[in-house]
Amino acid sequence: MNKLMTRCAAILPLILCLPGLADARPTNRCTEDILRGDYVFTASGFTRPPESKAGVPWVPKAIVEVLHFNGDGTLSTPLVTVANAFGDLGIITPPAPGANGTYTINSDCSGQVTFSDMLGVAFTIVVDPPRGDTIWMIQKNPANNVFQGKAQRVQ
Repeated sequence: MNKLMTRCAAILPLILCLPGLADARPTNRCTEDILRGDYVFTASGFTRPPESKAGVPWVPKAIVEVLHFNGDGTLSTPLVTVANAFGDLGIITPPAPGANGTYTINSDCSGQVTFSDMLGVAFTIVVDPPRGDTIWMIQKNPANNVFQGKAQRVQ
């Protein structure tokens, strides 16, 4: 009986500590400051002119863009290259750099990026915690785009 009480006395503190161990695991809480610095965004998908009518085909679209996140919910775009093809015409244009925007990050690391200089083009995003080195992005407007990609932090 004495051995049993000794064993129980040794095990009891461990059992009492188990709930505390569950609280000690890392959390994936995110805020705007997780995104800081330059990211290269590459994406592809399909687009069609906004004024197009039913029957106008969707055409491929691709982008390579540098996004600079300031860590405070604001961003800029110092470099953009977009490739579209409408009909027989292929267009590769570097739009004017300096597009500005905002972003929000929820505690679950989901969020939104909105480009104010590009007629409110917006993306739903997911950030990888805990460092925020990768952002998965899918365009949610305008409706004439089906577009998704990934932004990777560069050093």
